Amino acid sequence: MRENYITNLPDQAGAFEAVCQIIARHGGSIDRVNYNKGIDENTVFLEVSGEEEQLCMIRENLSQEGYLGRPKEESHVELLDLELENGVGVLMTVLKVISRHHVNISFVNYRKRTAVIQRIRLGLLIRDQEKLREILEELSEFCKVSVADYEVTENSVDGSVFYVTFAHEMHDLLNLSPEETEQVLIQSNRIMQMLELDTGNEAYMKTFECIRLFAGFIKDHKGENFRVSVSSRRLDEEMKLYVIEPPCGSNTYILEYMDELWFVDSGFFCYREEMLKIIREMFPDFDMRKKSIMITHADIDHTGLMDLFDAAYMNQTCLENFQLERRKKPNFREQNIMHQPYSLLSKIITGYQTPDLSRCTVVGVKKDQKLLSRIGTLHFGEKEWRVYEGLGGHVRGETVIACPELKLVFTGDIYVNIKGFSQEQRAFNILAPYLMTRVDEDSALATATRNHLLEKFAGYTICPGHGPIVESQENECP
Repeated sequence: MRENYITNLPDQAGAFEAVCQIIARHGGSIDRVNYNKGIDENTVFLEVSGEEEQLCMIRENLSQEGYLGRPKEESHVELLDLELENGVGVLMTVLKVISRHHVNISFVNYRKRTAVIQRIRLGLLIRDQEKLREILEELSEFCKVSVADYEVTENSVDGSVFYVTFAHEMHDLLNLSPEETEQVLIQSNRIMQMLELDTGNEAYMKTFECIRLFAGFIKDHKGENFRVSVSSRRLDEEMKLYVIEPPCGSNTYILEYMDELWFVDSGFFCYREEMLKIIREMFPDFDMRKKSIMITHADIDHTGLMDLFDAAYMNQTCLENFQLERRKKPNFREQNIMHQPYSLLSKIITGYQTPDLSRCTVVGVKKDQKLLSRIGTLHFGEKEWRVYEGLGGHVRGETVIACPELKLVFTGDIYVNIKGFSQEQRAFNILAPYLMTRVDEDSALATATRNHLLEKFAGYTICPGHGPIVESQENECP
């Protein structure tokens, strides 16, 4: 077993050695350490492996010694700008106000502006906005005071409180529990460390800024801001195809035949209410209809609505992916050490929930090493839909569904129509490749599979995992 610890160490010689001794004393093995004084001079991230009992003893001992403390999500930095008349003891007057309210000062920058004016910039670690109001009122009685905009950057005025500030931002933005906040910090730190070790030239602040953008994008597109592109086309006299393209997350395809609906993929779980509103506007009797879904793979941006259907079709690999999650084990994406932190972080940010396995129906099992193997057949609308499984260039369990009669193929993320992305889609989809180093498990294999798909289904209309439909005459290898 492995467990992550966020330790808070005093800035003194021997502190880290003492922590290591505690871990060694209980038989633990340190697998990962990350410490960057430029970000936070007290916070050290540790990943330790051992038996469950050993890890419990290590956590208990670290806590007893005061080394283990979850960053206080309710604390954050308020930056104040003060302007005072020059004089002896003026700075002491300000400090007495701060001390009287028992607030810690995390940063001080003081200089004389003119012969008669001096300015002070203070960083206060505030947990209570009412206390901040009281401090401002008292200071304003004898000086000009304002609250400055404060953003932690590479040139931050106060790197020593970076993790506390970042945790507070994520907690407030996403309404996280303390446990979720700690996991966001741990996984964010893991991404940062891997990028530093892998590339050697990535600015560490870019990692946290990308995570802020990712979380902010998800949050900002909730409710009325969840603006999607909806289109439809008739496939024959009795069957119609609807396409929902969201600003982030997979496309959702809906095939309608008489009173039946068949979905292919369904986006992020966090947009469940928004998607249901759109779907019920399209199909007022949606809840009464017979409906099923087929997923092209088990990534969380494709599986958000799976529990709404009478049956959820997938290959054996995808089912095994979900079974791993049910057992609290790393799924196939998370078994890739480079992808694991992003995957775990994304689950928290998007509110992911493992699908109800009682609804899952296996279509087939891959038994060879072909780029695309025929594993089964589905029938909908009196048509034959052939199901293929790839070798895992994008991710294990990647699936293609094709109808020869209609010359229509659903490709999942084996093929993505990047050229057709909207501005919002483009802005969102540049974040994952940075935070994962790449979105494909095997880039060369993914390219080979994509080219094989385009050749095999030449003349078909392509329904990609993301981006607009590609008409048959546009089918060309990139």
